This record gives sequence, C-alpha cells and structure tokens, in this order.
Amino acid sequence: MKVLVVGGGGREHAIVWSISRSPRVDQVLCTPGNPGIAELAECVQAAGGSPAAIAELAESRQVDLVVIGPEAYLEAGVVDELMERGIRAFGPTQASARIETDKAFAKRLMEAKGIPTGSYREFDNPEDAKAYLRSLSPPMVIKPIGLTAGKGVTVAGSLKEAEQAVDLVMGARAFGDAGSRVIVEEYLTGEEATVLAFCDGKRVVPMVPSQDHKAAYDGDTGPNTGGMGAYSPVPIVDEDMQRRVYEDILVPAVEALAELGTPFVGVLYAGLMIGPDGPKVIEFNSRFGDPEAQVVLPRLRTDLVDVMEACIDGELDRVTLEWRDESALCVVMASGGYPGAYQTGREISGLERVKELDDVIVFHAGTAARDERVVTAGGRVLAVTALGTTLREAAERAYEAVHAIQFERAHYRTDIGHRAFEKQN
Repeated sequence: MKVLVVGGGGREHAIVWSISRSPRVDQVLCTPGNPGIAELAECVQAAGGSPAAIAELAESRQVDLVVIGPEAYLEAGVVDELMERGIRAFGPTQASARIETDKAFAKRLMEAKGIPTGSYREFDNPEDAKAYLRSLSPPMVIKPIGLTAGKGVTVAGSLKEAEQAVDLVMGARAFGDAGSRVIVEEYLTGEEATVLAFCDGKRVVPMVPSQDHKAAYDGDTGPNTGGMGAYSPVPIVDEDMQRRVYEDILVPAVEALAELGTPFVGVLYAGLMIGPDGPKVIEFNSRFGDPEAQVVLPRLRTDLVDVMEACIDGELDRVTLEWRDESALCVVMASGGYPGAYQTGREISGLERVKELDDVIVFHAGTAARDERVVTAGGRVLAVTALGTTLREAAERAYEAVHAIQFERAHYRTDIGHRAFEKQN
C-alpha cells in the first residue's frame, strides 16, 4: 500500500519512520517533509498546503492512507476534505479536533463530564481578564484559546507578569486570532506526564506514558517551548495511575465527543499534572505529541499501519498493542535563542557519524537541504532519540549522539530525564 504523511517536523519523521517499517507498506510519501524524512520517503509538495491541495495530491498519487501530523491541518479541516472524497485518513475531523484547537471548548467539555482539571475563567475582554487576575494570588496561568505551537502559555509569578501576558496575547495579538480570547487557569502543582491514546470513535487504547520537558533550560527554568526532550517510561505513571487516567480522563473525553456527534478518531493526547489528588488534565491535544512521538513510537512493536486502519474502521478491539521493554529518551537540539528570535541556515555536521551508533535515531524537526548540505531551518532542529535497557543507558547514548552533532549556536538541555533519575537515587 501507499501512505501519505502530512507534515515536516520531528513528529512526522517519527511517524514516517514507524510506517516505513510496516511490511504492508510499499511506498511512503510526505508533504512537505524534510531532509531526514527524505531518506525514508518521497517528499512531495501540495501547493499551499490547503485541505483541497492535500486531497488532490492524495488522489493524483493514488494513496491508500493519509496520516495527518500537525494540529494546524486538523483545524483547517483536512480530514473532512479527505473523507468527502472517499480517501482514508487517520486523524480527527475539524469538529472533534476542537478538543485541542479551542481550549475553552475543552474546558467546558471536561467540566460537563467531571474530568479532573484546574479551575478556570474565560475572557474575551483584556480589562475583564486583568480585573480577575487582581483577585488572585500568583502563580497564575494565562492561555490563548487557540493554537500557538506550544509557546503561548504563560505561568506568571506576579500580577505584573500576568497582566503583561494578557497585553501580549490580546492587545499585541502575538499569536494572531488564537489570542482573541484567553483562559485564566488555576496553577496546578505536581509532576507533568503525557498519555497518548489511539481512538476509533468509541474505544480508547492508551500508549505507554512519556514525559516532555517544556522549559527551555536545565532545571525546568526559562520560557515555555514546544518541548526540549522527552522520555518513556515514566516512573510516576505506574499501572494504577494509568488505570485512573484511562477511566477518569480518556474514556470520558471520547464519550463526550461521541455524544456531541463528533466522534474522535486518531490520537488523543492527554497532558497531565500528577499531584497529590491524582491526575488532572493540563490540556488535550488531537494528535501525536512532539517530542513525545519520538520516544513512544520507537517502543511500539505493533504495526502502526494496522492500528491506524483499525481506528478508521471503528475496530480498535481487533488489535493488541505490544511494546518494547527498552526505555527511550530524546534530546532536542534547538537553534540558539529559541523560543525567542533565532537564526537559520547554519550547517549541521556529524549526522553521518551518528548513523553508526547503536539504537540511536535522529529525527529531523527543523532542517532544510542547501547545496547538498543539511542546514538549520527552525527553532527546534533535531530530536536525538536513543533506546537502552535502562533509562540511564538511553540517556548516555542520546547525549553521545548529541555531542557528535554540531551546528553554530546549538542549544539543548543537559538534564533530560532528571525527574526519573532523582527517583532512582
């Protein structure tokens, strides 16, 4: 069969890598792709990247399955367009993707179903938001209601910082229309974790848990990013915690979307805070996480294409997920200055040497080809993933690879996995 993957980042590279290992797949296409993906798939262009353009590409290349990676395509309704044309697509419709693309909608859904989450208020007027902030004690969380590529959330340690966040989002419109409304949310304490789950509209099958590192710098300090690294498994998410997440969070969310007439098919991402009262939802996403996919998919033994097709057919009960026992750890190498201003076009060296290392996969996140060289083309540049019999072994292998790769002003955290290691000491 022929599969088209939509997207061009580290998550999509991981999806392409996993799909390309399926004995059922003869060819993988990717739009727009990147130099790393090009080693596994044919990178093709869909003019403008609109839903219609992607559907026309799928038709012209006679693909059997389209897999959507980034959330922006889901918000644009690409799955709806593909379904209307009779093309099999893995991912939620525009309506069911609202669980990610509209944070206020997600909060209301959780409230209605009793899904544990932080208290919140929604505002469409900046002065009303600031008046409410003055009634609170810091820290306070301010979120635009729409998509911001993981960089729109502010955890404010003071009223001044909180008011500045409202001005940035609603006044300066730093995130465009995503900032037309904001949510002021309770600050949750505990340890963050992510549980991804395959969904077929009725059933939910969780994947192994992972933990992302959102802060830009070591010690979980600095501004929020799209993710500076991840690892799996996660000690804090034991079997009992996984059961609670499944029963109290994942199942009710999928039930709620089905009750609204918008059944969710694809990957549901539950971003969690594990505190003394158990798991609470920080956010839902409607697709694989990035960089969580880069540690979860390398541990998946089951054919990913089989699972995706079972989701589309509403027959998720016909597959059983099997996982590798090894741990996986991913270190993101970013451009200096990210998530703020950064420069691109820096030549990357060492990628060929890293291919010689055992159990190491370098997923390209923000790269481009220029004059037969690979150069930086984004904030997050590479996601360097390694497997090991223990998490420490995976970390040692990942950082060995990171140290072999060079580009000017490369930035990465040196403490990925630190929470798990602290528990082992």
